[in-house]
Amino acid sequence: MNEFAPDEVLSNPAADTEQIRARVAWYYYVGGLTQQEIADKLSITRLRVNKIVVQARSDGLVSVDIRMPLTHCVALEEKLKNRFGLVDCSVVPSVSQVEDLHRVLGRATAAMLDPLLVDGKGFGIGWGQTLSAARRHLTPRRLSNAWVAALMGGLTRGSGTNTFEVSTEFARILGAECYYVAAPIYCPSSESRTTLLTHYGLAEAMQRGRNTAVALIACGDLSDHSLLVRTQVVTENLPTLREAGAVGDILGVFLNENGTPVDHPLNQRVMAMRPPDLKLIPSSILASGGMHKELIIKAVLRAGYVNRLVTDEDVAEAILKDAA
Repeated sequence: MNEFAPDEVLSNPAADTEQIRARVAWYYYVGGLTQQEIADKLSITRLRVNKIVVQARSDGLVSVDIRMPLTHCVALEEKLKNRFGLVDCSVVPSVSQVEDLHRVLGRATAAMLDPLLVDGKGFGIGWGQTLSAARRHLTPRRLSNAWVAALMGGLTRGSGTNTFEVSTEFARILGAECYYVAAPIYCPSSESRTTLLTHYGLAEAMQRGRNTAVALIACGDLSDHSLLVRTQVVTENLPTLREAGAVGDILGVFLNENGTPVDHPLNQRVMAMRPPDLKLIPSSILASGGMHKELIIKAVLRAGYVNRLVTDEDVAEAILKDAA
């Protein structure tokens, strides 16, 4: 017998759609039915079932709790902590698709971040797809005496992972006030950057970022995977950045393989927290993965800018192999 009568489905399409999604998720993740069995049971197509299953996971509506320890990942975590003096480290199994990697890294990032966020303390945030994915797994709460501070300027167009959008979403989930660096990532010149920082609002936002108790950042390499590299200003400067020895960036600041900011005009024009200031923040997390980011992740760890790391198994193995 079908779960829904035809006249029932037509009576309230929006509500019934949500009911179908909820039933598909329950039958698949809890009931253990196959996608074809669910399609037959609900009189919908298998393709629709597949889309609902995938969307439920990507939207964070379904949480899977694996109780068995991933012993190899745990071993890598301990080695990374010992090698780089980290307070905490989370290594997740590597996956082939970049979108899936952002999702699994985001989940692990939220698990590390959740207990660190308390009322009365500030939280600094960068940008990127992994950080955007992490917000879906955070526990919503009301931290009325806390604040969220963007640690860098933003793009002039929306992307869902832009600094302004990411910081706004985290502030909404935490019920906290948000401070924006209301400026582009790169100013036209170092002089214009200096002038902008005389503005009270910008100066306060930058100071709020430096006064946070927790900072969450990602990093980018110099390939097309990087959101920053795909912007016009960085694309135009890519050859000279490589000549200067850059392997990637954190908060828009380009670093060499040892984690030192390279001598390049973009680094003088960037509207963001300087990497050494991250060392003054009690809890600083780098959340990034994918083998294309190996060099920049390793550079950040070598420089000691963060004391916590979330990455994937392949990157962890490569970093430790090189260190050895």
